[in-house]
Amino acid sequence: MTPTTIGLLGLAVLVVLLISSLPVAFAMAITGLLGFAIVRQDLAAAMSMSATTLYETFADYNLTVIPLFVLMGQVAFHSGISRRLFHAADCWMGWLRGGLAMATVGACTVFGAICGSGPATAATMASVALPEMKRYGYSMELGTGTVAASGGIGMMIPPSVVFIVYGIMTEQSIGRLFISGILPGLLIAALFCGTIYVQCRRRPSLCPPTRSHTWGERLQALSGLVEAVLLFALVMGGMFVGWFTPTEGAAVGAGGCIALALFQRQITWKAFVQSLKETVRTSCMVMAIIGGAMVFGKFLAITRIPMDLAEWLAALPTPSWVTLAGIVVFYLIGGCFVDALALILLTVPVFYPVMLRLNFDPIWFGVMIVLVTHMGIITPPVGVNVYVVSGMERDVPLQAVFRGALPFVLALVVAAVLITVFPGIALWLPGLMR
Repeated sequence: MTPTTIGLLGLAVLVVLLISSLPVAFAMAITGLLGFAIVRQDLAAAMSMSATTLYETFADYNLTVIPLFVLMGQVAFHSGISRRLFHAADCWMGWLRGGLAMATVGACTVFGAICGSGPATAATMASVALPEMKRYGYSMELGTGTVAASGGIGMMIPPSVVFIVYGIMTEQSIGRLFISGILPGLLIAALFCGTIYVQCRRRPSLCPPTRSHTWGERLQALSGLVEAVLLFALVMGGMFVGWFTPTEGAAVGAGGCIALALFQRQITWKAFVQSLKETVRTSCMVMAIIGGAMVFGKFLAITRIPMDLAEWLAALPTPSWVTLAGIVVFYLIGGCFVDALALILLTVPVFYPVMLRLNFDPIWFGVMIVLVTHMGIITPPVGVNVYVVSGMERDVPLQAVFRGALPFVLALVVAAVLITVFPGIALWLPGLMR
C-alpha cells in the first residue's frame, strides 16, 4: 500500500476509535504510533518518534499558559466572581424582553475573559443562571440553549485555550490571536442578544414580563464587575502594549485572581484546594490531547496527505472564497461529531497550508476556525456544550437543549459572513499592537 492509502485508512481507524468512545488523546496517539510504524515498517522508529514528540510537546514553555489560565478561571468561579457578574448583568438588562437570558450572555462573555474554555464557561453559568431563570419563569428550552451557546463565547474571548493551541501549532503570535478575538466575541454576544429578543417577541411564552431595577441597585451591582474588569485589563492590556508575553500574562492573571480572592476573603481553603484539583484535571486532559494530536500529526506528515490536499485545493480552478466556504462547511460538520479542540488539532495541519497558499491571513483564519467550531459544539449529535448543560440540568430533555441552542447557530452564521466580508473585525486590533 502507498503512504497515502495508509494515511486514509489511519483516518478511518481514528474515526472508528472516536465513535467507540475511546478517549481522544489515546485514539490519536495509538493511531499515529501504529500508522507511523506501518509506513516506515519499523516499530522501534515509531516508538522513538512518539517518545520524542511527547517529550518535546510537554516540555514546551508556551504550553504553561494552559494550566495558568485554567487556574485563573477556577479561582474566579470558586470565589464567587461568576455569581456577581450574573447579578450585575441582570440588574442592567432585566428591563428588556428576555433580559435575564441576555444577562446570561453578558455574564458568559465576561466570565469567558477570565476562563478561556467553552465547556467550563457553560458549566459555570449553568449552575448560576439556570436556577435564576427557572425561578423567574423562563422556558428551560430557552434557558439551557442560551447557556450552551453563550458558553462557547469563552472560546473566542481571550484568554482562549483554542487560540493557544492554534498559535502553537501554526507558530503564530498567541498575543495577536488573543487580541483578534475581542471584537468578534463582542459581535457574537450582540447577535446572541438579538436572537433572544426576536425569539421572545415571537413567542412571549418563553419568558416572563420584563422587570426593572432601580438605579441604586444597578450602580451597586457594578461592584460585581470590578474584579473581572481589573483582571481583563491587566492581562489583555499588558499583552497589548507589550509589557509581558502571553505566558507571563497568564501568570499575572492567575496570581491577581488569587490575590483578589484572598484580599476580599471570598475563597476558603477547601475551595482553593478544589480549584487546584480541577486545574490539574483539566490541564492534564488538554495536554494529553495535544500530545496525542502531535503524534498523529507526525504520522500524517509522512503520508504527505496534508501537502497533497493543500496542493490539490490550491490548484482548483475556483475562486479562493469557494475553497474557504468548503473548509468552513467541513468544520461545521466535523464539529458536530468531534470535540472542538480535537477537531482543530486534527485538521489545522491539513488546512493551514491551504490557507497560506491562497493568501488568507493566518490570524484571521484562526478566528474563523474558532467561530465555526463554536457552531459544532451546540449542534447534534455531539454538541459538547449541550451535553455539559444537559448534565447540569437533568430535568430538561437533551433534545430540548438542542432545540434551544439551534437558533443561535444562525447568529453564528451571520457572524461568520460579517467577519469574512469585513476581515478588519478580526484584524484591526492586532494591527495596533506593538
